[in-house]
Amino acid sequence: MNEYAAASERRARDAAYDVPILRRRSARVIAWVSAAVVVSVLLMAVGYVVRGGSVDTPATESAEAGFARDMQIHHAQAVEMALTIRDKTSDPELRAVAYDIITTQQHQIGQMYAWLNQWGLPQSSSEPAMLWMADAGSGHDMLLPDGRMPGMASSADLSRLSRLEGVAAEVLFLQLMITHHQAGIDMAQALLSRSDRPEVTRLAEAIEKSQALEITAMENMLATRGAPAPSPGTDDTDDMGDMPGMDHSSSEGP
Repeated sequence: MNEYAAASERRARDAAYDVPILRRRSARVIAWVSAAVVVSVLLMAVGYVVRGGSVDTPATESAEAGFARDMQIHHAQAVEMALTIRDKTSDPELRAVAYDIITTQQHQIGQMYAWLNQWGLPQSSSEPAMLWMADAGSGHDMLLPDGRMPGMASSADLSRLSRLEGVAAEVLFLQLMITHHQAGIDMAQALLSRSDRPEVTRLAEAIEKSQALEITAMENMLATRGAPAPSPGTDDTDDMGDMPGMDHSSSEGP
């Protein structure tokens, strides 16, 4: 068993939270984390001013602000899917990965929410998603035809995940989350090429590293289930072919 899998099993055994409790507490957790991060950032800013410096606040159209807004949305869907699969699977390694996604990404949502508050910027923008990436010929041109950011599951995907059970649900979750993580890494790398603001680049680096490790673990889990991993850039699970336990004719509803 590899190091990630062993650590995942330990976290699964030690996890004291049930999914219903997580759902009830998620809003409070995000609010508490946001408040804590706001206080920390404000203290850092005050210290910087006392030392004679000035606080350089990102503009609303900056890469930092766009990243914070878009990644909050991206993370929120990952948390939603992870909560769903924790209800459906008894596999300890998969439950541990889901737990990691729920807790880590909720915390990161709180950080990004707090940044925007501290910078005096709105949490949402009238500009298209990913416009902050447009200077390299990407950004909003990368949006899917229905307006989704790359990697985001469709409403049909989420509905199917909520209906499926057993291995079929596990396979769909893993494929959706691998695609989701691949796009999250692309966004983190885009931010790193556009920003030198320390708190933002630290988070982007953490996202890039942790999600790459989780992709490897999830690809291994798909292999043990005899299912294919999605190719980078794949945003439609229907293009992945037939998978063990997947019955598209029965899972798409009446």
